[in-house]
Amino acid sequence: MPLFWKPYQSDVTQFIEQLKAQRPTLEQEQREGRALLWDKPVDRQAQAEFRTARVAQQPYVYQNKVG
Repeated sequence: MPLFWKPYQSDVTQFIEQLKAQRPTLEQEQREGRALLWDKPVDRQAQAEFRTARVAQQPYVYQNKVG
């Protein structure tokens, strides 16, 4: 191994590091965007009610009910 050896970095890694250097608030913006859609509190009571109210589906949904 040469004395001045640098570890390999892919083009994608270099691009991401450059992007983070240009926009230091990028990670915070990503967290805020994720919180808009995904990080929501779960209402366990409502989930249980939805499960109990679920109607079983026929194996083939377009067939008329037989019997």
